[in-house]
Amino acid sequence: MGIAALVMWILAAVAGAYLLIVWLANGGLRRQGTKVTRFPLVVVLGHPALAVVSLGAWVRFLQTARVAYAWESFALLAVVALLGFTLLTRWLTGRGGKHARGAEQHFPLIGVLAHGTVAILTFVLVLLTAIRVGRGQP
Repeated sequence: MGIAALVMWILAAVAGAYLLIVWLANGGLRRQGTKVTRFPLVVVLGHPALAVVSLGAWVRFLQTARVAYAWESFALLAVVALLGFTLLTRWLTGRGGKHARGAEQHFPLIGVLAHGTVAILTFVLVLLTAIRVGRGQP
């Protein structure tokens, strides 16, 4: 199950990197100078940065089988998920409506759905693996 989580994580990272590239290519950083922005830079950059740190903890867990690394990874991943949910809700409330603005409006729906789906699967697999190894099961 740990390897399955890693595979899902990599798929989520690929889809997330694609969304970040779309955001950057459509002026995401240039629009940060405005007073009101849908996607604050700290959230946009914090989400993938913490995901990479959490992934590092997961890889350490896979290498060492230490339960603490699995739970560290899950705790960080929970924060990543909250930041991702924040980005999703901001994207949903602005998408196509009268408040629509910003580079995030160029995100293709399939990209958002793919990233979200594999991210949820990753979250569940990491949690189940952490519970399992915490109970002493391999």
